[in-house]
Order: sequence, then C-alpha cells, then structure tokens
Amino acid sequence: MSRALTFFLFVLLLFGACKPASDTQREKPLIVATTSILADGIQNLVGEKAEVIALMPAGVDPHLYKASVRDLDLLTSADLVVYHGLYLEGKMTEIFEKLTLRQNLIDVSDGIPQTDLIRSGPEAHSVDPHIWFDINLWSKALTHASKELIQWKPEWKSIIESNSEVYFQKLKNLEQETRTKVNELKSKNQVLVTAHDAFAYFGKAYGLEVYSLQGLSTLSEPGLRDLTELIQIIQEHQVKAIFAEQTISPKALKAVANGAAEKNQLVQLAGPLYTDSLDAPDTPAGTYLGMFSTNLNIIYQNLLP
Repeated sequence: MSRALTFFLFVLLLFGACKPASDTQREKPLIVATTSILADGIQNLVGEKAEVIALMPAGVDPHLYKASVRDLDLLTSADLVVYHGLYLEGKMTEIFEKLTLRQNLIDVSDGIPQTDLIRSGPEAHSVDPHIWFDINLWSKALTHASKELIQWKPEWKSIIESNSEVYFQKLKNLEQETRTKVNELKSKNQVLVTAHDAFAYFGKAYGLEVYSLQGLSTLSEPGLRDLTELIQIIQEHQVKAIFAEQTISPKALKAVANGAAEKNQLVQLAGPLYTDSLDAPDTPAGTYLGMFSTNLNIIYQNLLP
C-alpha cells in the first residue's frame, strides 16, 4: 500500500465519527459518483433532487487514478457515494471498504448477475468492469442503483421511477440502433480492433469480434509479441481501421499501423473512442448516450467498406 493511501485511510478512520455537513444543511443532497459515466447515469435517475459530482474529471483513466486530498474532502462530505465496483477503481478499493463503516454507498455492479460477467481468470480482479458497453447490463446496473436510491430516499420514489422510465426507453432505442449498425458490419465481415480490452461486453452483446492491444487494465505496457499478434489479426481480417482511445496514448497503436503497412496491409488509425470516461460536459460525447452513440458512429463509419 502506498504512503499516500495509508495516510488517506488513517484520516478516514480518525475522523470516522465526525461526518461533515449533512443534506439538512445543504440546498440539495450531495451525491459523489466515481466516474463521469456513472455520474451521468445517477443524474438521470435523481434529476434535480440532488447535486451529482464525478470524482474523476472527464478524460481520466480510472484504472490509473490515485486518491487525493480532494477525494477525501468529497467522499467524506458526500451524503451518498456511488461507485462501479468490479475493481474498475482498483486503487480505491480499500477506501470504499473503509467508507462502508460510516458512509452511505452504492456499488452499481451489485445489480449484475455473476453469470453475466466476463472474466479473464479466477482472481477477483480479473473480472472485466466495462459493463456499460452492453446497454442491457448498464440498464441492470442503473436499475439496481434506482432501487438503492429509493431505499435511501423513499420520498423520491415517484420521481426516480418516472425518470427511470424515460431514461431506460432512451437506452432501449440506442440498443436497437446499435444492433442494426453492428449487424451491417458483421455482414461485411468486419472486426473491431482497439487499444485496450474495454469492448468485450460490446462484442459479446452485439456479436462483433473484438481484439485489443492491451488487457483489461491499462497499467501494463504491450510487448513486441502483443504487437506482432495484432498485426497478424489485421492481416487475416483485412482490417480497414484500428481505434485509439481518449484516455490512452495512441503511440503503441501507431506502431501497429506502421507494422501492418510494412506487410502491405494499410490500416487507418481512427478515433479516439471514449471508453473509461465521457468527454467534457456540453460536448457530443459528454453524456453516456452521447458517448455510446459517438463510439458507434466512429466504428460504423470507419469499418464500412
């Protein structure tokens, strides 16, 4: 455990009995969600009833995020903390365990059946956390969140149920559009090649083959073997485009594209796709629906023959 994290947990324990200002002293309750993706989902459920803040700014990679003094202030002053779970916020797992002693928390992954999860190994941290790329699974996660929110604030029941009905219909419409476009790509024998393994749920849900340069986490650097294998896949499938991601340097994928070109397989470096974070607010990819739709259109337009 790092010295900073040790100090962070010590402070949490030291001030555990002294919870800061409650929602009775605020105009609205404060909900802190770990990522911008999650904050957007929770905001759609609660509407104007609460202030929802993302702990991690847009464009930040949650796999690499480290707790700061700002985190301590937000987490300990929040009336409710909502997080993804499934080790997405890997460096913050111990903090959440300590917060359960004194804080209202919701782990949205509790709404996902274990049989729906994708694993790369038997270890707990080997589960794939990128559930939001299967719209149906993301709906399950938010359904669980809505139930927990109602349990936390029973007086919000009618507004949360009304907001959920409207928002989930938008998710269903987006899923239908996704299936239509992916089915067209599949009919053209296209596959998806990305920077890291964030689209496994997308591939499983919509039947598209997905390959990546890095694994579930962005902590490890790809090696020469990883590059060579990906170049072979690009040759085998006559891939037209490979996709960079907004939270990852495109340097390694550029090396893949150059390596493919040396073997007479020209491939475009497209994107970036939005994976572990939304774009800045008030941009096309600044909401979950906008982010997913933006990714879908980038993939669709660059892979169509």
